[in-house]
Amino acid sequence: MKRSFKFIYMLLIYCFLYIPIAALIGYSFNNTEYSMLWQGFTTNWYRDVLHDSNLWVAVWHSFYLAIAASSTALLIGTLAAVSLCRYEFRGKSLLRGLLFVIILTPDIVLGIALLILFSLGSLALGFWSLYFAHVTFCIPFVVVIVLTRAKGIDPNIFAAASDLGANEIQLFWRIIVPMLLPAILSSALLCFALSFDDIVISYFVSGPGFEILPIKIFSMARLGVSPKLNTLCSLLFFMTFIIVCFSHWFTQRRKA
Repeated sequence: MKRSFKFIYMLLIYCFLYIPIAALIGYSFNNTEYSMLWQGFTTNWYRDVLHDSNLWVAVWHSFYLAIAASSTALLIGTLAAVSLCRYEFRGKSLLRGLLFVIILTPDIVLGIALLILFSLGSLALGFWSLYFAHVTFCIPFVVVIVLTRAKGIDPNIFAAASDLGANEIQLFWRIIVPMLLPAILSSALLCFALSFDDIVISYFVSGPGFEILPIKIFSMARLGVSPKLNTLCSLLFFMTFIIVCFSHWFTQRRKA
């Protein structure tokens, strides 16, 4: 009975999470427009999405913005996490607390704050404003994940490497980075996902010359949920599913 209860409980949780996604994928094959009534099966919406050049320009913008922002945040966040773990300096506790403040700050507040900052700095809204904004809200997540992993490393390893003649650069690249690699990869995937699907902050700091996919989807949804929009979301879900499977395979292979 206990095992059956656990199975039913987990089954209900997964149904609650994935039934809406299954419905979205199913309606992406609906042969109608702006209607929730099933009118027949068709794959025309997938053909329309694949041939929509404006849509794929927005997808490409989101991809290289997410890659650029997550790479920069990964570099800065990893260095900050290692510094917070290994070194003692004035204001260390304050800096750590400010990182959690950024995480807990509502996106709308952060978006308006960044918009004011860019306006005062005369920074034109477009790629660079989105880039700096995404780097800003990704860095704290990298620091928290990598710092948690770094605290689990035996500090005697660093002392032994120093005794064997390793300088700080060698210590970082040959010991710290390999031991933090799982946390770094997890942070990279999280930052990419956060940057790729952010809409609240991006809405405030984006410009007309650089349209990203979340803003494009938001503008399409304001006219009504069409099967074309369901198709686009289904393709994004399959892309995410493939990335997660690859990450799981890489992790299991590394453990083996």
